[in-house]
Amino acid sequence: MPTVALALGGGGARGLAHIHVLDALDELGVRPVAVAGSSIGALIGAGMAAGMSGRDIYGHAKEVLGRRTEVASRIWRARPDSFAQMMAGGFRIGQFDVERILRAFLPDLPATFEGLQVPLMVTATDYFGHKLAILHDGDLYSALAASAAIPALFKPVSRNGVVYIDGGIYNPVPFDLVLGRADITVAVDVVGAPERMEARAPGGIDLMFGATQLMMQSIIAGKLVQSQPDVLLRPPVSRFRVLDFLKLDSVMSETAAVKEETKRALDAAFSAWEARGG
Repeated sequence: MPTVALALGGGGARGLAHIHVLDALDELGVRPVAVAGSSIGALIGAGMAAGMSGRDIYGHAKEVLGRRTEVASRIWRARPDSFAQMMAGGFRIGQFDVERILRAFLPDLPATFEGLQVPLMVTATDYFGHKLAILHDGDLYSALAASAAIPALFKPVSRNGVVYIDGGIYNPVPFDLVLGRADITVAVDVVGAPERMEARAPGGIDLMFGATQLMMQSIIAGKLVQSQPDVLLRPPVSRFRVLDFLKLDSVMSETAAVKEETKRALDAAFSAWEARGG
């Protein structure tokens, strides 16, 4: 069997659809030899790289997102320790500490990249360096937090003296990071695009996130001109917003078809690999 590398894109709650792809890989007996992830893709990729199956990740997501009371309890646990800590540097939008949020919601993961079973690369944006950062060693949680630090929602993350924000700003679907690391590269794009949901015009927050989606899709289109993964999957996630985590069941239901699509696409990719002589 050919080796497979996996790239999981960013998209907030839309990234829950990645679980179907992991399920398909599990059922095919395919264990990726390298994983790259951006934002929510980095979080789910870390779970897989730590040895969790797609079913394990779904079970954890159902446990923590299936009840509003559980979500509220975990958010309360992630609050600042004191009012003084919350107000440090003055009150501003995007006050949540994303690393505290992740520690409250993620399953137990290794403390460092070195504790993972599969090599993982995490994208982040070096804010003052004006460039893409690829994090792959040292502290795992701060790297995941850096990749998921969506502007206007979360504080930037300082890691080893560098200030980071959301990895999707520069590389929403980081398939280029794993090209050449395996026989077949699988990429999953869950960025989506703005959809007309109501008769009224979109509000300021929707416009901000929608504009970010358009920017990310432009980046992805440019990357695909330069190189392409062997398999590119795009679950139907556009109707969901970035923070629709409480709609876990709807996201999973409406994107369920991507599981069989993954199997068919991999079967075709395996056949093409064999036809090339393996």
